Amino acid sequence: MPPLLIGSEIYRRSSYGPKHPLAIPRVSTTLDLVRALGWLPAAQYRDSPMASPEDLARFHDPDYVAALRRAEATQSVSPEDRARFRIGADGNPIYREVFSRPATGAGGTMLAARLTREGGIVHVPGGGTHHGRRDRASGFCYLNDAVLGLMAWLDLGLTNILYLDIDAHHGDGVQDAFHDDPRVFTLSVHEEGRWPFTGGVEDRAGGHARNIPVPAGFNDSEMLWVLHEAILPVIRRLRPEAIMLQCGADALEEDPLARLSLSNNAHRAVAAAVVRLAPRLIVLGGGGYNPWSVARCWAGVWGVLNGLTMPERLPPAAEAVLRGLEFRRAAGRNPPEHWFTTLADASRPGVVRAAVRRAAAAAVADLPADPAAVA
Repeated sequence: MPPLLIGSEIYRRSSYGPKHPLAIPRVSTTLDLVRALGWLPAAQYRDSPMASPEDLARFHDPDYVAALRRAEATQSVSPEDRARFRIGADGNPIYREVFSRPATGAGGTMLAARLTREGGIVHVPGGGTHHGRRDRASGFCYLNDAVLGLMAWLDLGLTNILYLDIDAHHGDGVQDAFHDDPRVFTLSVHEEGRWPFTGGVEDRAGGHARNIPVPAGFNDSEMLWVLHEAILPVIRRLRPEAIMLQCGADALEEDPLARLSLSNNAHRAVAAAVVRLAPRLIVLGGGGYNPWSVARCWAGVWGVLNGLTMPERLPPAAEAVLRGLEFRRAAGRNPPEHWFTTLADASRPGVVRAAVRRAAAAAVADLPADPAAVA
């Protein structure tokens, strides 16, 4: 079966609000771009279902799910619900689809797990809400689609799963959800000293996690070092039955909410390496707050999953998709021409610093020798 892409039109008409970092179109632009490239035949596309409250109760507190549904219905939140569930607080606004949109993301990732029951590759750019907690919103994430997708794999009988996260922010919600579950091993590469201020190199949760915090300015050479010295050794040691890759685009140099310096070549390199070793693979979206860099990154990842070559110059229809974007932050006032005309960035190599080498080495220390064992 060829790779599948799960999307939804809900993202085209939905926004967190005009001043929020997630005011920008991301999933809809990615879909438009891969279609303009001729990379998304109808047979490879699936529309994301909306997860039901019963589906969500596999991980989330039913009282919290009910509060999200009330917030969507009334476009308001009581002081009690705001304090208890953090809806309408901490950067988690009430907006028109405050339940429907995250429930669609969750439904897509849960569908991806079912579609890969016997193997395969599924890309869910609307997924990757890795900060969501069982009973509260956190970090722009109201639900945790990654946790729900991993649980769906567990419910299908898988017992050895790797969750790999290359978002600029630590995948705290996923790590904590499986803190004491040896069936799910989490590995997160993220910017040190950035919110949520967790995921230190010494943090191994209940023994089933490794974290690689990296310094500001993290470059392509350093990501390749982490890939070959940590990520691939972990995969080869654990031999997971399935891998879920959270592919947040906020680690790119152009992103306004982080200080890392990757090109999108780094994301494609990770995806290309992982796809060869994963009997089952789900690739999620995640962070990313520059509309051009997000769409170009995720479209390129979809191309890699399909074994496609990056075009030297985008065809006119794809270029028109990117020229049609607007971005009210400083980066949008004078965007460089290559944001419109190319998919692949120029590489951003650099020195592999000692801090990166140490963090990568710590991640592979004391790994379980047997896939069923825990560190």
